[in-house]
Amino acid sequence: MNMINQLQQVTPASPTLKTLCLASCRKLLTQLKKTRDAILNEFRETFAADEHLLHLALNEAEALAWQSGVPHLVFPTLAMEKAQTVAAWQTRQRSLHRSRLAAVPFAA
Repeated sequence: MNMINQLQQVTPASPTLKTLCLASCRKLLTQLKKTRDAILNEFRETFAADEHLLHLALNEAEALAWQSGVPHLVFPTLAMEKAQTVAAWQTRQRSLHRSRLAAVPFAA
């Protein structure tokens, strides 16, 4: 009986499984947010990519990463690939737009 009383006194002071899981999830979410913010900043500044398209691409990358079961491992690479795809698409669209403008003759 004395041993049970000692365990009951120790248990409340130590972190519960719920507390540890919650802390782990918060840490994971914080890491994913930092990664997302870093990629957004890089592509906003470097490639002048459309912010809305970047957000959509990063949302898709995050959803796929969570499905993998190891989002902290998959998300950074997948998010970078998606952001690079957006930047390449946007560069291509700008190029096409410029070539169309150059091909249009001026009205006299």
